[in-house]
Amino acid sequence: MKSFVRTAALTAVLALSASPAFAQGPPEGTPSAENNPGTQHQPSDRPTAENNPGTARKLAAPGRYCKDASKERVEGQKGTAFSACVKAQARLRSGKADSPREACKGASKRRVKGEKGTAFSTCVKAGAKLLKDQKAQEEAAQEETTEAPSES
Repeated sequence: MKSFVRTAALTAVLALSASPAFAQGPPEGTPSAENNPGTQHQPSDRPTAENNPGTARKLAAPGRYCKDASKERVEGQKGTAFSACVKAQARLRSGKADSPREACKGASKRRVKGEKGTAFSTCVKAGAKLLKDQKAQEEAAQEETTEAPSES
């Protein structure tokens, strides 16, 4: 107990002895916020969906579609429900599978206590969302090409 009190007292003394150094302010010749344009707030020039049409067409990462899948390992199964879902989304994106059911055929159809649905059902839902977003992306790209004026 005595060592704790000594350590606390030593810490307090060191903190109080350093406070005058911080109270003085910055040394002479140091650029202030008014003189340094890098510290002033400037509006963001980052592209957004409104000013950059290319950002609206990007699909989310496969893990975003599978966020509802369980990341816990189940005894007797290879990998997790989340990893199976991500692999299925990759198959859908690449065109190796035509439907979410086909892509998720390796996912478990067993119920896990405490989880909502099965690994297969969450995978199929995520695949349906991916296909919906892909279709919307393709339609937006077609509209963009038809609306673009020809340079003739």
